Amino acid sequence: MAAAKEKEPLNMVHQNAILCETTSKEHKHQKLYTQFYINPYTKIHSLTGKPMSVHTAVDEEEPNFLKVIHRSRLEPMKKYSHPQTESQEIGWNTTPLIDSDRTDQRLNSYRKNTELTNYMEAAWRLNEPIFR
Repeated sequence: MAAAKEKEPLNMVHQNAILCETTSKEHKHQKLYTQFYINPYTKIHSLTGKPMSVHTAVDEEEPNFLKVIHRSRLEPMKKYSHPQTESQEIGWNTTPLIDSDRTDQRLNSYRKNTELTNYMEAAWRLNEPIFR
């Protein structure tokens, strides 16, 4: 086997060049956020003040923040005018296309009992074994 080469120690110039290249790459892909928002989709747990401290007047609630919070709790049909995903398309329009007429016997056949069906039902009940 060949003898293992010893690595040359890095000098300060090379280490500084590596550091400069790393920081320039970081700055190129870095995005600076200056405005922060509370996520309206998470539940907020408010904490009460300390019992022995003197509280100032209740802070006025921001109406825009309350509107965002209340809107996040709504169903998708009340939030949006049209479905946002393909799975929301199923069942988006829940209103029936035509009004149903319950008196039309062609579409609504209810169970009817006559004398003959009542008699046969009673006969079947007498002949069936009772399991207890």
